[in-house]
Amino acid sequence: MISVALRTLRHRKAAFAGAFVALFCAAALVCACGMLLETGLRGSVAPERYAGAPVIVSGDQFARQTVRASETKTKTKAKQLSERVWVPASLADRLRRIPGVSRVVAEVTFPAYVAGRRFQGHGWESAALTPYTVRTGREPRAAGEVVVEAASGLSVGARVPVRTAAGNRTYLVTGVTAQDLPSQDTLFFATAEARRLAGRPGQVAAIGVFPRVDVSEVVKGALAYTGDERGAVEFLDAEKSRVKLISLGGALGGTSLLVAILVVVGTFALSIQQRQREIALLRAVAATPRQVRGMLGGEALLVGVVAGTLGSAAGAGLGFWLRSRFVALGAMPDNLRLVVSPYPLLAALGAAVVAAWAAAYLSARRAVRIRPVEALGEAELPTARIPLGRMVAGLLCAAGGVALTLVLSALSSEAASGPVTLLTALVWTVAVALLGPVIAQVAAALLGVPLRAARTSGYLAAAGLRATSKRLSSVVTPLSLMVAMTCTILFVQTTMGYAAQEQATAGTRAEHVLGPHVPSGTAAAVRRLPGVEAVTEVLRTSVRVGLDKYGAQAVTADGLGRTMDLGVLSGSLGDLDDGSVAVSRTAAERLGVAAGAKISLTLGDGTPAELRVVAIYSRGLGFGELTLSHALVAGHVDDPLGTVLVAAPSVTRADLERAVSGVGVLDRAQAVEAGGANGEVNYVAMGLIIAFTAIAVVNTIAMSTSSRSRELALLRLVGTTRRQVLRMLSLETLAAVVVAVTIGTVIALVTLSAFSMGMTGSVVPHIPPLTYLAVVAAAAGLALLATALPGRLVLGRRPVELIGARD
Repeated sequence: MISVALRTLRHRKAAFAGAFVALFCAAALVCACGMLLETGLRGSVAPERYAGAPVIVSGDQFARQTVRASETKTKTKAKQLSERVWVPASLADRLRRIPGVSRVVAEVTFPAYVAGRRFQGHGWESAALTPYTVRTGREPRAAGEVVVEAASGLSVGARVPVRTAAGNRTYLVTGVTAQDLPSQDTLFFATAEARRLAGRPGQVAAIGVFPRVDVSEVVKGALAYTGDERGAVEFLDAEKSRVKLISLGGALGGTSLLVAILVVVGTFALSIQQRQREIALLRAVAATPRQVRGMLGGEALLVGVVAGTLGSAAGAGLGFWLRSRFVALGAMPDNLRLVVSPYPLLAALGAAVVAAWAAAYLSARRAVRIRPVEALGEAELPTARIPLGRMVAGLLCAAGGVALTLVLSALSSEAASGPVTLLTALVWTVAVALLGPVIAQVAAALLGVPLRAARTSGYLAAAGLRATSKRLSSVVTPLSLMVAMTCTILFVQTTMGYAAQEQATAGTRAEHVLGPHVPSGTAAAVRRLPGVEAVTEVLRTSVRVGLDKYGAQAVTADGLGRTMDLGVLSGSLGDLDDGSVAVSRTAAERLGVAAGAKISLTLGDGTPAELRVVAIYSRGLGFGELTLSHALVAGHVDDPLGTVLVAAPSVTRADLERAVSGVGVLDRAQAVEAGGANGEVNYVAMGLIIAFTAIAVVNTIAMSTSSRSRELALLRLVGTTRRQVLRMLSLETLAAVVVAVTIGTVIALVTLSAFSMGMTGSVVPHIPPLTYLAVVAAAAGLALLATALPGRLVLGRRPVELIGARD
């Protein structure tokens, strides 16, 4: 039947154009997601600072936990830590004693800020790891000296004010390096000064070993890195981004595939619905169901191969565009190379071919199974009845939507609720698609009354909707999918952002906020100012309880109640010290703890701690799931320069700015606004799915309108004017928009309410009215445009030519 399929494709190019567009977009989307996923799984970062050292010894950057997989087997799971793990400085001496080792170079690394620009500070002892050499001047020897890179624009003799955790100090530039690193800015201090500024006595960040020898016997508690592994330990952010790409690529790819299947099945169903008369005639002239199925399957395979091949090629370009956007948003470092291999392209091609064949098979089941006489009857007088199997499947999907909604309402972590949220909206949409003809029939009956008030065009529109409810269903499905997915994606972010901002606003009592990057010495100076009632230093980090990650803040406890109100439900923050922790209500429910209980956790750099719960509070979204002592955390984060809350009602902002020159001062409202949630990365990623559904909407409506050329020509021949026909088409489309927006809004509202209940404790999500109206206007605009353009093209031809044209 392939030869027959080729002939039908040649004579029905317009009919298959819609299926081609849907499969092309699906393949491009799957390929781009596959490239992101593969980069997360196999991507690597080449070392820069460590490029000259064949072996780098550093801490294990993963929290590990051994679990029993069965009675005889155990399995070790690992999750990345958020801060750099340091190793004892004494390890360098042990490495020097290994036979074959000619040189051992230790280094420390810490953040240093010059005019708001972040540099990585190191001791000159570690210059050999790259290696760096001095082009002009000399290396730093005294505590007040520094060497800069050539790209800094500074010259020997310049004085540079530098802010570190130890405070502010002006350094003399004694040398300029001959080398520049593309991905980081570097400052070199004298070795002793660098150790002091790092604030980790007796520890180093990494140790370089020359030449490459086996050091595994000596580095107990640490790891030896070689090759591109050195890049992973040098650029911790790149490794974090790689892990994020795995989850983002997997979630986006899975969602894209489900959306693609739904869209492609709908497109093929509409295409086959338009060919019912042709299929019925084939059955009437003795074509067997197997032959018809083979013809349709051959057509689908041919379209799938061509669309999949071209879509995969376009998807490679889309993958590179996605990477550039993630780099621009700071979600992915520029030096994390995108992995390019044939696997995502082949996977996208395979997905397109399989989706096309499956869509054709599912869409043609009834057309090839019923008797030829029934097929001819349905081709002339379409029925809204749906097969029992489809009805059962629709009801099962609706039941699945109910179950997922209940599960979603009980999830209180973004990692768990994120994928379930989109899946819930998709399952509800699939249920609507399966039950679409019944829904369309009810909608046509309800909308018929107001439509008939619009005289001739309205009467024709109402009659058309009532007679062809299947066509209405095929248009409503992609429209409702677009509205549901767009609202869900957009308003998940606004719900979380609004809840976090509302809690931060209600819980911030301090009149002023200093930051970012404020040294503890500056906070101490502010405490001594007249009129200052309380000062709270705040650091942000994350910890792991077991392998579960929790966002945390570290605060100085003295005067905390004057600067911050966490909404304490039980216990007291007055008892917070280095051996205790306060826990948000949602985290306490997940951990199963109450005030007075003990929690064993791992700090950001892998340091274990057992802490006593002193309080349970309600404002976890605004301030962090856990609240720890500043003194406990400050020595275990990469950047101990945080923000400072100042309670000083009688001190003006100008007074503070004069007292702490060089430090940003914000009032309460500005600080809360600056701390709002940032969902730009999710918008970019999920925006592709929204774009795909928008294309599907245009594609489906254009196909539906173009296929009605004989019907529209007949209306013209019996006296209906061109304007009346166009108005009839517009009214039909508006009716479909009303139905789709209603369904999509209900799906999104149910999903968002469940999400909000689990994440914020409130059943009411935050939906900005103007944004929602923009979504509705975009859906209506696309639908009307996709109706008007093909409608005008059809009506531009003579009715006599169209009425006799081939179907």
